[in-house]
Amino acid sequence: MAQRPYSTSADPYAKRYSHERRAYWDGAARRLDSLRSWGGYYHRRLAKVYGHLVSPGQRVIEFGCGRGDLLAALSPSFGVGVDFSSEMIGRARRRHPELTFIQADVHDFTLNETFDVIILSDLLNDVWDVQRVLEQAAKLGTPHTRVIINSYSRLWEVPLAVAQKLGLALPVLRGNWLTVEDFVNLAELADLDVVRHWQEVLLPLPIPVLAPLLNRFLVRLWPFRALALTNLVVARPKPPAQRKDEHHVSVIVPVRNEAGNVPEVFSRTPEMGKGTQLVFVEGHSRDDTYQAVLKAIADHPERPAKLLRQSGTGKGDAVRLGFSQADGDVLMILDADLTVPPEDLPRFYEALCSGKGELVNGVRLVYPMEKQAMRYLNLLGNKFFSLCFSWLLGQPIKDTLCGTKVLWKKDYQKIAANRALFGQFDPFGDFDLIFGAVKLNRKIVDLPVRYRERRYGVTNIQRWEHGWLLLRMLLIAARRIKFV
Repeated sequence: MAQRPYSTSADPYAKRYSHERRAYWDGAARRLDSLRSWGGYYHRRLAKVYGHLVSPGQRVIEFGCGRGDLLAALSPSFGVGVDFSSEMIGRARRRHPELTFIQADVHDFTLNETFDVIILSDLLNDVWDVQRVLEQAAKLGTPHTRVIINSYSRLWEVPLAVAQKLGLALPVLRGNWLTVEDFVNLAELADLDVVRHWQEVLLPLPIPVLAPLLNRFLVRLWPFRALALTNLVVARPKPPAQRKDEHHVSVIVPVRNEAGNVPEVFSRTPEMGKGTQLVFVEGHSRDDTYQAVLKAIADHPERPAKLLRQSGTGKGDAVRLGFSQADGDVLMILDADLTVPPEDLPRFYEALCSGKGELVNGVRLVYPMEKQAMRYLNLLGNKFFSLCFSWLLGQPIKDTLCGTKVLWKKDYQKIAANRALFGQFDPFGDFDLIFGAVKLNRKIVDLPVRYRERRYGVTNIQRWEHGWLLLRMLLIAARRIKFV
């Protein structure tokens, strides 16, 4: 990443600004020792929000760490706090000796480390050069790093001023006026890619019943969210495009009563990357699917392939088994009914390798379908659920139930490690991946495909039974992801 050829330390106006800010925050640190502030509940609420975004045991750095309480609350395996206030850093070291704290100006400091998570909490309103600070953050990241920002809304200046007059909050210096659109623009300039953004905290006071109602529920809804105290943004360093011949691919093919489609899976699935492995997971077929796969493997010794027999039930169980036994570092799902053409898989592979997305999700609802590809009520249901899930998950997801999904194996392993948060809830396998990716703050990108009619066998979808299951998925997403 090209750095702009100047340092804020050489700018006399920036130096004066920094000196004023440092003196203010040194004094603020001393006042916080005895101040009974209304900000205690606000910071506890922020810590809960960040705890939902950041799993314990990661490498975390916080710019503008203050006394280090937020950083400590995240239980990092390696935690570093940076702040230019010597008084703040001194208190942070005494309060949290297990963490590392550095006194430095985040505009100019260097550190020969990379981190899983970089936090800028209530900092960017106060810095001299927002773009420069975001560039500094990007330098400490990898393509899988998440940069998490929260910044208070200037609409709250009057309530905060009243609280300061009453001695309930520290007075603040005049700061930057930053909207979410500003964050998106500045992130782009700093080579960061915004994954999602939302609002938090309508009531920064610990009033029983009312505070949870406003801060967990109403703040998610229009028009209340426009009145929120702070904006949250999750971004990632823009990943460099990777060579498409560097990765091994595993295509997981759940098969149940699909004997007639097995030969076409072999003949039509393209070779991708360094090589493409087919992993068939057979699930209690009533026809000779298992024997058909065995024969196809014998007929195609040139193609790496595995055949697994499912002990559980459902496509989700089959996908999890296939992923656990796959050898590739890129994982794909291909439905054996071939309603999504195998010839489309290289487009998914390219979208992943280019860095455009970290979970590439097939979408059947853009291009016209063949006449018998999807029944009308199923189509309406899919469109309804796509709107609901896009709102609940904070990323546009047009088609949750398209079987074709592609992701990195290392991301899947993290999803599997965090599966206890949601439990074994998903008979399809789609929501396990989508919810897990959202929990990891991975970027989801939709890739439209042309959905075809099934040529062999009958669908395993049970319209009404699976419709009720989808409603259950909405409730899980609301409880575990949206309203936390």
